[in-house]
Amino acid sequence: MATTVRRAVLTLPAAPLGPENPLPALRPLDEMHVVDDRGRAGLPRDMARQIGYEPLRTVLPVRILDGYGRERTPTGLDAIIIENDRLRATVLPGLGGRIHSLHHKPTGRELLYTNPVLQPADFALNGAWFSGGIEWNIGATGHTTLSCAPVHAARVPAPDGGEMVRLWEWERLRDLPFQVDLWLPADSDFLHVGVRVRNPHEHTAPVYWWSNIAVPEGERTRVLAPADEAWHFGYERTLTRVPVPETGSVDRTYPLLSDFPADYFYEVPDGARRWIASLDAEGRGLVQTSTDLLRGRKLFVWGNGPGGRRWQQWLTEPGTVGYAEIQAGLARTQLEHIPLEPGAEFSWLESYGPLSADPGVVHGDDWTAARAETEQRLAEALPRADIDAAYAAWRPYADTEPGESLATGSGWGALEVRRAGHELPGTPFAESTLGEQQAPWLHLLDRGGFPEQRRVAPPGPSLVSAHWRDMLETAAAEPLTEYHLGIAQWHAGDRAQAVRSWERGLALAPSRWPLLRCLAVAAQEGGQRDRVADLYSEAFDDLCAERRDDGDAWAAATTALGREAIEALLSAGRTEDARTVWTGLSPAIRQRGRFRLLEARLLLAEGDRAAARAVFDEGFEVADLREGAEILDEVWSALTDDPLPDVYNYRMRPKS
Repeated sequence: MATTVRRAVLTLPAAPLGPENPLPALRPLDEMHVVDDRGRAGLPRDMARQIGYEPLRTVLPVRILDGYGRERTPTGLDAIIIENDRLRATVLPGLGGRIHSLHHKPTGRELLYTNPVLQPADFALNGAWFSGGIEWNIGATGHTTLSCAPVHAARVPAPDGGEMVRLWEWERLRDLPFQVDLWLPADSDFLHVGVRVRNPHEHTAPVYWWSNIAVPEGERTRVLAPADEAWHFGYERTLTRVPVPETGSVDRTYPLLSDFPADYFYEVPDGARRWIASLDAEGRGLVQTSTDLLRGRKLFVWGNGPGGRRWQQWLTEPGTVGYAEIQAGLARTQLEHIPLEPGAEFSWLESYGPLSADPGVVHGDDWTAARAETEQRLAEALPRADIDAAYAAWRPYADTEPGESLATGSGWGALEVRRAGHELPGTPFAESTLGEQQAPWLHLLDRGGFPEQRRVAPPGPSLVSAHWRDMLETAAAEPLTEYHLGIAQWHAGDRAQAVRSWERGLALAPSRWPLLRCLAVAAQEGGQRDRVADLYSEAFDDLCAERRDDGDAWAAATTALGREAIEALLSAGRTEDARTVWTGLSPAIRQRGRFRLLEARLLLAEGDRAAARAVFDEGFEVADLREGAEILDEVWSALTDDPLPDVYNYRMRPKS
């Protein structure tokens, strides 16, 4: 059959994402993948340089997604199906363009780990993320802020005369447009993926890309790559060079043989073909390969310890097969960012398909032979020259204008194109996509100031790049302008000027709590605990006096500010004030898992250990528990010497 592209609806039990957190993300990233200056000293010079190149301070201008829960209901998700007589790929354009499923028809095998539920969890840079399939990570170290966001999608002519699906968006952390072209030639066992990241600016931009592939994890699943060494990163935040396959007398190429979650970034020799494969006990599974620009290959394992097992259960549902992740990136490790010159681009081609190899050799004791067997089977299924030829065939089509629209992403790209007049063949950002969030900024762009607010509401999202900051500095000094200007200055590292802008805005602001909260974060960064407590108390009181209803926007603001205020007041030893904020929250908010944990901490601070222990005994789930967080362990240890119950054990590293 000829390759076809069609729309579909995929129904999964899903937990709604909930509203965005309206508080600007001023705090430093809570990102686990960090190596300090001392740890970089012994690394190769190019790796150390790229690890230190333009690390992200915050996720501004993106907003945090933490309003989801654990209640799942059957939900229809828009999907795009790309299919020939060999493969069927299911793509979710409303969720970052993720490939949910890659089904091989002749064998009836699913090549990916397909999550049977959609359960957000706090793994993305901006919060909500979910496991499974193939995701496209762009921006900075960590899971992309687009994990649970819509992208644009359309039909595009393919090099073989058929059709491709193009996905594209404007990545806001680095202000860069990118595209992903999904091309499935007729009669092919391999899905080709053409990727392009462009820098339309007059300054060099840091670029990060990792394609993240979830694969089923069995007791005899082995991950193979063309390497004899790897860089191991554990959640102790150290990066060390280790041999492959065995480290500490354990074969780490079998994901279930590790105790704790860990990353293995393979040291693929220069000139070697770029590939990685996950093969089961019978030597069957999935292989990913690419043109040489996509240099890095990685294995992520959850391990077989209680923390890793608990996370796997948390991300899906009981009885589901576990998974590991095999990945491919522009750099050797995910801690690095690569400079992209003004007006330049990175582009490459990836291919995904089934692979079968001799299981006796694949699982034998001879690692060199196992690698050679896998690479030989790959060469037979998809020769290296064919990948280069497919890239050459695709590249002229990257600029082709899309045809029928299949999905619509955000309006932020359209706003940037309107501002700067960027010419981006192949990835149009139509003005019709401009929406409510972009409207105030369009008004600033066209008229030099923000429109007059017609109703009292929490402020909309901020923009922070240099050109928007310049516009804010020349606009009339209204309170809302000072609020957004301070956020842009904070992002630029000018903390003192940001505080001055917020204080100027506060003097005339009819709505004080957004500015008070910004000042509270600034005081917190400066270690002023009592001032932090005072500012948060005042901000929460002002919000409670101002809010007009219990709609999503106000509920999200109250939830977010209430949580921050209680945590700050507890840190300052202001237990009575923390209890006052707790009392000001609605019963529905207080029943959320995050606030049950806060209640236990509050009771503990008040000296009622029995009541705090009862909260744990009754049971709760912190829906937005952060990857690597140990707060449950810490609070439990303050309550009792009893072992932490398995249901609360999410530890990703050994106890020190």
